[in-house]
Amino acid sequence: MQTKDINENIAWAKINEDVLRSMENPRMGYWVALAACVAMIMCAVLAEIYQYQVGMGPSGLNWPHMWDLYIATFVFWIGMSHSGTLLSAILHIIQADWRKPIYRFAEAMTLFSLMTAGLFPIIHLGRVWNMYWVLPYVSDRGIWPNFRSPLVWDAFAITTYMTSSALFLFIGMIPDLAICRDNARGWRQKLYTVLSLGWQGDDRQWRHFRRIYLMMACFLIPLAVSVHSIVSADFAMSIMPGWHVTTFPPYFVAGALYSGCAAIITLFILLRYFFRFDEYMTIPIMEKTCKLTFAIAMVWTYLNLIEFAATWYGHDPVAKELLIQKFIGPHAPFFWTMLFCGSVLPFTLAFEKLRRHMPTMFVVSLFLNLGMWLERWMIVTPTLSFSHQPFAWDIMWPSMVQWAIVFGSFGWFGMLFLIFVKVFPSVSMYEVKEMVFHRRHYHSDELESKFHRRAGDRQSDADPSREGA
Repeated sequence: MQTKDINENIAWAKINEDVLRSMENPRMGYWVALAACVAMIMCAVLAEIYQYQVGMGPSGLNWPHMWDLYIATFVFWIGMSHSGTLLSAILHIIQADWRKPIYRFAEAMTLFSLMTAGLFPIIHLGRVWNMYWVLPYVSDRGIWPNFRSPLVWDAFAITTYMTSSALFLFIGMIPDLAICRDNARGWRQKLYTVLSLGWQGDDRQWRHFRRIYLMMACFLIPLAVSVHSIVSADFAMSIMPGWHVTTFPPYFVAGALYSGCAAIITLFILLRYFFRFDEYMTIPIMEKTCKLTFAIAMVWTYLNLIEFAATWYGHDPVAKELLIQKFIGPHAPFFWTMLFCGSVLPFTLAFEKLRRHMPTMFVVSLFLNLGMWLERWMIVTPTLSFSHQPFAWDIMWPSMVQWAIVFGSFGWFGMLFLIFVKVFPSVSMYEVKEMVFHRRHYHSDELESKFHRRAGDRQSDADPSREGA
């Protein structure tokens, strides 16, 4: 028996009503969450002002720790951005209907994660007023970007991916923005009128819409893979132990999908609970998302084991010493926590009863993302602490300034997401209607075929001459 992803008997008018209601009249809990995010942002702003006035000294960044918490968190946010748009594009191409109620907020998560990640190279730069140097602009001074610098690679990768993700999100929202336009009043109606681009829903518009959306999906898949491969090249192109690894591109892509899927589970449960989207974000969809996350977790674990084996059986004594330090050195508690959260805890996703228990999945998803953040930090910091020259070995722990800025980045992401769900529909209304329509007709056709089969069986039993047929 096929498990239903969504209620087939839900009325189309109710879909509009439920989604539009989620965008209006924020409850007290919404304002409390928004105020908490703003407070987190203020902590980061004050820390950055202090760092700007005093210099990079309070952040503790110095040789050999020229990269630390900022770059590790930058890689984390870049990774979280991948699952939304990438999985949405892949599932759209293979026509997986269960993506339709959840892909909108996942794509928004992609855009806001990129907007958060883009802040960290600028903050890490120290001289934030020189951030425009990475852009290939024409100047009388003849200064052009150094294309051998990872900062330039990241600038191009983030800009391209952010622009494409924003277009993909916006194009997919146009039919829903027209629905919002027809039901809104005041400033909302003016906003949706502009953004809906005169959408009327005729056959010609739908035909062009389908083509453009499919073209964008095909374009975004290789782009998303290449972006995190470029981020991995920031490390793999160096000769530092623990970074000069050929498996880093697929390892980074798998880790990006992993953390993004875990974040999708977290946001799935929050939206389902606070907006009462039980009929759209159903248990079967949660199960499929959990199974996908578990599969990606196993790929990530396999790539980890490959890296450990290659280092242990290789001929680089410095890299082997670094691996030993990760297991038993000062960073060992964080390393083992990373392995537990990233490789052991995902086995909870293999059990049906746990996958169906929302509080358990919420806690598990938070720990999965904790493990993926620790994974990024364990890539950056141990290598800088135990590099080629033993006289330069130095253990550095992040300062309060760094922690405040990292803390504020989560507030920045949360604020953007909270504003989005109150201004734009977080569930795709037109695609949920398509899903209901297809399932309803599929179900009716299936019942009709079963009826004809049973009628044919009864006719065979009643007519002895059909026994040989």
